Amino acid sequence: MGVKAKRISSNMEDYLEAIAFLKREKGIARVSDIGRLLQVKKPSVNAALITLAKDNLILHERYGSADLTKEGQRLAGDVQRRHDTVFKFLSRILEIDEKTAQADACKIEHAISPMTFGRLTKFIQFVEVGLDGGNPQWLKSLKHYLKTGKKLNCRMRQVALKKNKE
Repeated sequence: MGVKAKRISSNMEDYLEAIAFLKREKGIARVSDIGRLLQVKKPSVNAALITLAKDNLILHERYGSADLTKEGQRLAGDVQRRHDTVFKFLSRILEIDEKTAQADACKIEHAISPMTFGRLTKFIQFVEVGLDGGNPQWLKSLKHYLKTGKKLNCRMRQVALKKNKE
């Protein structure tokens, strides 16, 4: 029988993600840096780190720096992959501005089901294959609709295709 995946709160996922980010960027994840990044006070950071340490997701000495365990790294990586995938969908396909796409991805990354995440990942891969040779027509039509609220009719599609070739 396989090991059951550990489920933690979205708040705790944010702490793991912050620790992983700070380790990559600075080489160390200090309590003060985690607090600044997540916009929370040091006592809140310490309480969260104690919880994560009890769950064997981080190594942490009180008021010291934090480091991810292997399981903590796996969970932080999962959260980051969900975030990156949702952000890519929102920004590249739906053309939502970067700031809004980042904020929304932070919310959605915690709530998306494994099935939906898998399908979204496959959809983005499918679109990216089409992007190698330029935008596929359906994506051009979608982007036109997002900008104008109007669907391209056959004649307009031909004009749009002609303009894109020039």
